[in-house]
Amino acid sequence: MASTVTPETTGTPVSKRPGYGQLLRTRGAWTFLLPGFAARQPFAMLTISIVLLVQHTTGSYGTAGAVAAVTGVAMALFAPFTGRLADRHGQRAVLLPGVVVHTLAGLSLTALALADAPLWALFVAAVPTGASVPQVGPMVRARWGMKLQGSPLMTTAAAFESVTDELTFVFGPLVATALCTAVDPAAGLVTEAALTLVGGLLFAAQRGTQPAVGVAGVNGVGGGSGVGDGGHARVKPVSALAVPGVRVLIVAFLGIGAVFGGMQVSLAAFSESIGEPGLNGVLYGTFAAGNMLSGIVCGAIAWKVAPRRRLLIGYAALALTASGLWAAQSVIVLAGTGLLVGMCIAPALITGYTLVEALVPTGARTEAFTWLTGAVALGQAAAVMIAGQLEDRLWDGAGFLVPMGGTLLALGTLVALRSRLAPPAVSRTVARGVGHRVPVAVD
Repeated sequence: MASTVTPETTGTPVSKRPGYGQLLRTRGAWTFLLPGFAARQPFAMLTISIVLLVQHTTGSYGTAGAVAAVTGVAMALFAPFTGRLADRHGQRAVLLPGVVVHTLAGLSLTALALADAPLWALFVAAVPTGASVPQVGPMVRARWGMKLQGSPLMTTAAAFESVTDELTFVFGPLVATALCTAVDPAAGLVTEAALTLVGGLLFAAQRGTQPAVGVAGVNGVGGGSGVGDGGHARVKPVSALAVPGVRVLIVAFLGIGAVFGGMQVSLAAFSESIGEPGLNGVLYGTFAAGNMLSGIVCGAIAWKVAPRRRLLIGYAALALTASGLWAAQSVIVLAGTGLLVGMCIAPALITGYTLVEALVPTGARTEAFTWLTGAVALGQAAAVMIAGQLEDRLWDGAGFLVPMGGTLLALGTLVALRSRLAPPAVSRTVARGVGHRVPVAVD
């Protein structure tokens, strides 16, 4: 049965075929979209800025990659706790101290690198730098979830956020690279810290659109005792990790992170091996373009297939295309295969985020989103290290085995545990007397 939603829920009437124009007309959306876009830009600048700065001061890409990997692992481990705190105490309460800590930690890492500090000191500074990365993307998704509770526009919102993330990861590294090479090796990391502070404070100032603390939606997920005004119930805080479906999605997103990390290292190694290092940006840009294009299309489709089935089909396509990367022996074939891989990533990401809306109580969704983004970061950090070792120890292109292995393992987990991705049973609304019927999402 299709979801139903009233105009009062989202601020704009929802048609049978939701689209981006309708999504962007949602009342109050622009108040958090614009500052949210600005606040998440530094996220894509962090890793490349660290690599370029540390490589400049130490002369070693291995050392630079290790410091960047520590930052990524710290972010992946601490992001879910940041999300949980945001759900329980409010996004503003977490963002304000978080952006200050991240700014100070990033500047400290910069100063240590410029002072030729020992490696252990760089590792120590990398931990708080990564752990304090503001989780603006998940917070924006949580705000969409509050605005679009039970609406078919949720899939469109997930696609819109996926495209926004891809735009961030296209422009962020380009800006950071330009700053580090044309201005100063430290300019990228300093700019990242400054943008985090300014963008984070602007986003935190949008208090009217942040999800209420400790409030669950009417979809019945997570239980609750009594319904308050507006069809919401006060519930006992529940960790998103306690939802079985979230644990399955974490594995799926680890596989997606393996694709990102493996592609970054292996494309660079391939370009270097053929004597055309400048092709690395072109090849990775083709991969990212496929991701963006499919994300746009995915959000424009009025899906009739259940999200769980879409995820299984989409992830199977991702694993199949990623398995062909290692066999590509020419630039044209590798670019075409990378384009297909990118086109398969966006539907998997979008559907995974869409499933969170059905599986997780409103009061735990920011945490759930941060678990997923953290899983991508952790998978990426692990893939970067493993792919680098494979490229050094085996043959050119051996790093492409990492995306293949990661997605195949994740696909096996999805198939085996697919029943855990089914939304919990909800009670159908029965009209009694003259009372209102509350729209309920039914898969």
